[in-house]
Amino acid sequence: MYAVVNSGGKQYKVQQGEVLRVEKIAGDVGSPVTFDRVLLYSDGESVSIGQPVLDSVLVEGHIVEQGKAPKVIVFKYKRRKRFRRKNGHRQEFTAVRIDSIKAQGAKAPKTADPKAEAKAEGEESAAKKAAPQKPVAKETATKKAAPEKETAKKTEAKKAAPKKLTAKKEDKDK
Repeated sequence: MYAVVNSGGKQYKVQQGEVLRVEKIAGDVGSPVTFDRVLLYSDGESVSIGQPVLDSVLVEGHIVEQGKAPKVIVFKYKRRKRFRRKNGHRQEFTAVRIDSIKAQGAKAPKTADPKAEAKAEGEESAAKKAAPQKPVAKETATKKAAPEKETAKKTEAKKAAPKKLTAKKEDKDK
């Protein structure tokens, strides 16, 4: 069982029991944390994908550590200009241990009792029969291909025009 959560503008794949380092979250060590922006949830058999988030899934954990990451050196330099700047940065983080992944809409594991399964299927089919059916929409008439006829007329006019000119030339010759 795993989930993909969104925290601090980043996405993390989490499983129960693992420790996750995320952007700084306010709270003391030991305080509970809930990730409600769950993007994906998998229970091993099926996968649920949120559009954009799943409302029925929560990931719960508690804060294990508040700290700073190792220093990153930021060095700016412009050649031939005598310009140098050296800065350091330590990003704050929160380490969270994932306690549980709770899904409200998850399917229960299949039972070995075939009578219970048949009863559940019978209830579903009865619900489908009771639902009102929508009337079928009438078919619309197909549109005539008017542009094709116009192009055919234009080609006929182009062919007929030279014949008229040739007839006029013959009249002039007489």
